[in-house]
Amino acid sequence: MYEDRRRPYARFKDISVSERILNTVFLLTIGLGYLMALANLYYTHTGLDGKPGLSIEDVVISYHGSNNQTRLGAAINGIMKSNLTYPGDKDVILQWIKNGADEPEYNEKIAPILNRDCVKCHTPDINPALPDLTHYATVSEVAHSGGESIPTLVRVSHIHLFGIAFILFFIGKIFLLCDINVYVKRVAVVVPFAAMLLDILSWFITKEISSFAYVVVYSGALMGLSMGLQILLSIYQMWFYSGEKTDG
Repeated sequence: MYEDRRRPYARFKDISVSERILNTVFLLTIGLGYLMALANLYYTHTGLDGKPGLSIEDVVISYHGSNNQTRLGAAINGIMKSNLTYPGDKDVILQWIKNGADEPEYNEKIAPILNRDCVKCHTPDINPALPDLTHYATVSEVAHSGGESIPTLVRVSHIHLFGIAFILFFIGKIFLLCDINVYVKRVAVVVPFAAMLLDILSWFITKEISSFAYVVVYSGALMGLSMGLQILLSIYQMWFYSGEKTDG
């Protein structure tokens, strides 16, 4: 007969105060970072339909495109309008789009405006989630009807997959110290990963099928909600909960 030498799984009450402090400041920082990401998401997509606030139509225009509105035109009429140094530049850009958005006129009239007022944010090295407005090829993509290009979606997807996966892993590792039903715990650590994968997959599907914009919204909300619950429950059990330790 072999002796069962399995040790009970660690719980929050088994770790030191220093570890609790480290875990807590990490979770709070990640939570704050996620709120900032939501704010960035809002300001990136809001107003694309020419109306205040963020709507499903904004998401559709962003990923699928619009038959009567380009992404650049929608942005210049909406959220980016206030970033222009001279109000008259809006009409210059809109007229360029109406004329066909060709390269010679871009180099002569549009590039100076974008370089002055837009590229400080719309540069891949600064914010890969925003359209690249640093050269004609990428500006042309948003100056014609259609949503995000496949290369752009691929670039943003791989950044999200690598970055968010690490964040969810470390949040999950801390969450595993919670004293809750083991089966609930196993499902809970999988849900945000599954929601993230569904969210990113739905970007590509929405490019072809506009109604999938709802899946983009709901899967993103599910990921944020599940991650937030893990953070809150972990902090609660670290500092305010004392229960019987169970294996799992």
